[in-house]
Amino acid sequence: MDGWLAHADPKTGLIPRNLRGSNYWNGRDAAADNYPFMVLTAAMTDRALFEGRMLQMLRTEIKLTCRVDRLPEDWSFTTQSWRREKVNLDALIFEGAEYVKDGLLYIAEWLGPSPWSERMIGIIDDIWKNATIETPFGKIPTLNFEVNGDLLQACSRLYWFTGDRKYLDWAIRLGDYYLLGNQHPTRDMAELKLGDHSCEVINGLSELYVACHYAAPDKKRAYEKPLHELYDRILDIARNEHGLIYLKVNTRTGEHSNALTDNWGYNYDGLYTAFLLDGTTAYRDAVRKALSNLKEHYTGQGGMCQSNTADGYADSIEGAITLLNREPIASAFDWVDAEIKTMWAKQQPDGVIEGWHGDGNFARTSLMYALWKTQGCRIEPWRADVRIGAVRDGDKLLISLTADQPWSGKLIFDRPRHKTNMHLPLDYPRINQFPEWFTVVPDKRYTVGKRTFTGEALASGIPITLEANKEIHLEVK
Repeated sequence: MDGWLAHADPKTGLIPRNLRGSNYWNGRDAAADNYPFMVLTAAMTDRALFEGRMLQMLRTEIKLTCRVDRLPEDWSFTTQSWRREKVNLDALIFEGAEYVKDGLLYIAEWLGPSPWSERMIGIIDDIWKNATIETPFGKIPTLNFEVNGDLLQACSRLYWFTGDRKYLDWAIRLGDYYLLGNQHPTRDMAELKLGDHSCEVINGLSELYVACHYAAPDKKRAYEKPLHELYDRILDIARNEHGLIYLKVNTRTGEHSNALTDNWGYNYDGLYTAFLLDGTTAYRDAVRKALSNLKEHYTGQGGMCQSNTADGYADSIEGAITLLNREPIASAFDWVDAEIKTMWAKQQPDGVIEGWHGDGNFARTSLMYALWKTQGCRIEPWRADVRIGAVRDGDKLLISLTADQPWSGKLIFDRPRHKTNMHLPLDYPRINQFPEWFTVVPDKRYTVGKRTFTGEALASGIPITLEANKEIHLEVK
């Protein structure tokens, strides 16, 4: 975070897309992949920075970049104006959808309602306001496969987040387009790409499937057969002998790339969600097979086809952690511990990782890893020398805290954020969320050592004082 902020544009305070050759802010990269994880890092470690500079960057971005309604345009630091001379509506929709799905949605999952969620809602509303492409199921904003996957994910969650039926209706329009029309991903498309910029529809359809299961059961029944057809075909032709997923496949012949996608976990999110709803054990078995083979066969190449980049490791590890939260497999946890050290080794002394927008994914996965290691607990104020770790022991949580210098502050416990922040009916595996480990129920009572607190008190934070170099242990039950 500090490394990238040092390269912010002096006039606007915004960060460039990349440090070389991209002297501009844009929605699909700088705003989607890097800035949001500065926001989340600051939210967890530096409240003054979070409430100051991070919020000001949002306000500046809104003021400068909105070109068609609230859709974001690239902002050139060289000219201090929009980067594109003419309006390209499809590009603006792409910029906005990516900003929402990869960035603002993640922030909403952690914070709940906030100025960032207001920005998210505004962008989605205006993407659909500007939908111009006629289909048998109504107008949709774009034919871009990736962007429609973004919108499936965002609209399915926004239905629960806002309670507004229009978001579900918009998502259903896309679900109908891909599952009930002539655009089925494995039946009608000759090539299916399962990597970044292409796997979004695979798990986006599962998010819509969840929403329909609870809010539109007739539509869920209509989707069941074509969705299972999609997932069954992926299992038939898109996996190697270890259960990992190829980067792309020919849906007609079964031919596939040699490369494995680092987004394997994102694809399996969709299948596992279908298992949760329909009980299709083959989907769960496929997830467990992939997780079980990671340590033996993919240690040292955790980024799969992108093992030369931190971003490849970040996406692959994120996918693993999200699934391990549902299917804990000891060897796969070992693999995560090993591979994240390879990812961390790519960081430079100034804090920058590789100097492009994918550096934000390094921060995202590091935060996700830390929340696993603390079981969702965190401290406030954060300080680098204060160390916290936690493990489950049956129904109990065992916590260790230590600091190099005296420290006083709060120990904060996690809430069931899928309920409290997003209002989801089911905590299904999904891209762009921090998994929940140990969460507290507001009106339930918990014992922490010799003290008793309500869950609400634990979530707000309980006072803790640490002496220098003296470790304390807490048992929570």
